[in-house]
Amino acid sequence: MQKLVDGCLFAFGLYLAHTLRTHSEIAILGGTLFGGSREIGPFSDYRWLYFIIVPGAPLLLHWHGFYNRSLLPPRRTTAWQLFKTCGWLVMGIILVIWVLKETQTIARSVIILFGAISFVLVALKEELLRSWLESELGQAQLKRKLILLGTPEETTRLRTELLSSQRDGLTVVALLNINDAPVEQLVELLHEHSANGVILAAQHTYFGQIEQAIEVCEREGVEVWLLADFFKTQISQTSVDDFYGRPMLVFRSVPETSWEAVAKQVLDFVGAFVLVSLFSWLILAIAVLIRLTSPGPILFRQRRSGLNGEPFTMLKFRSMVTDAEQRKHELEALNEMSGPVFKVTNDPRITPIGRFLRKYSFDELPQLFNVLRGEMSLVGPRPLPVDEVRRFDDPAHRRRLSVRPGLTCTWQISGRNQVRDFKEWVRLDLEYIDNWSLWLDLKILLRTIPVVLLGTGAK
Repeated sequence: MQKLVDGCLFAFGLYLAHTLRTHSEIAILGGTLFGGSREIGPFSDYRWLYFIIVPGAPLLLHWHGFYNRSLLPPRRTTAWQLFKTCGWLVMGIILVIWVLKETQTIARSVIILFGAISFVLVALKEELLRSWLESELGQAQLKRKLILLGTPEETTRLRTELLSSQRDGLTVVALLNINDAPVEQLVELLHEHSANGVILAAQHTYFGQIEQAIEVCEREGVEVWLLADFFKTQISQTSVDDFYGRPMLVFRSVPETSWEAVAKQVLDFVGAFVLVSLFSWLILAIAVLIRLTSPGPILFRQRRSGLNGEPFTMLKFRSMVTDAEQRKHELEALNEMSGPVFKVTNDPRITPIGRFLRKYSFDELPQLFNVLRGEMSLVGPRPLPVDEVRRFDDPAHRRRLSVRPGLTCTWQISGRNQVRDFKEWVRLDLEYIDNWSLWLDLKILLRTIPVVLLGTGAK
């Protein structure tokens, strides 16, 4: 995704360069590439250069290591890689123009301005991303709650190194002795602290215990950082990382933190802000309707399990009577969903206005504020109530908690009233997690629009 954005920025840079040269007196070495001063031709003469710029710019950036940097690289490194890319691209375009004998229609000032403007555009994008990552919301994306599992000597030494380094975003929440810590204790600590990382530091004599710990974290969707040898995994992708100068294996069964993940968070924030701005009148109108047609609060608040099981208060427009939670046990026999989830068609607790809100998913609009607060995403597995998560009968189901919950997901666009088996619901969520990309999020968002407008699949 970042390569596509950079390619588009370079393409826009060419358009800006032509526009600036056309409406100004700027001329470089005579105004044309190898000729005398003349008027600048129309932009249509330059469009064929997009076939060079759009694929060529990202390739040059990749060649110079631009996409292999850390999330917060030194600005000097970024500027130097970008400068080399712009320089090579400008020289390449000049060479192609000369070979194709297009020197009478292409002005050299446009090409040189294109290199300078493209440098500024991409550098500005990098600064915006840096500002986002350094913000409170961006830092939340990078935070790690770590459990250290290993011999007492290794875990104590690792904790000391972490404390001395004062590295932001890393917090050690618990130490476990691999000699006497059962797997059940690790599971309890993962749930208690909502940990999203486990570091295994043990000698080869503990391979059995280490493998059990990896299997637990794999089911939970928690990253494992291993200071050991390779192990067989079922769904995790194994990569090698560097941890303070020491080689480390990472077993990851969820999308890793990357520029694409950062772009998803930017899309969430910008998208939620735009939607709140566009539908503020609708949000206000619904609030008034609920107040006039049904006694009780306008908003329904419920504790849901978020990222890594972290509880948060999810907001919805109230679509049921005020004592709906107290009457839930009366309808247990009518539950149409297998597993811990409760779903009933034509639920008698729903108010008349609530039925309309649910049909078109208007009751979900307040969750845009959950997205703005970083508790939810636009696309992701739907958040479940905390008490339903506690009743999971399969530990593998918790892996759906390894990503931020969302407003819409594969399950919703697949026909909500057709999915009655909770295992099928989880399968769709895990399929989304295992195949996640920014493009997949965009496709789900686009497919959600007709589902909402037509009110299909809602209960």
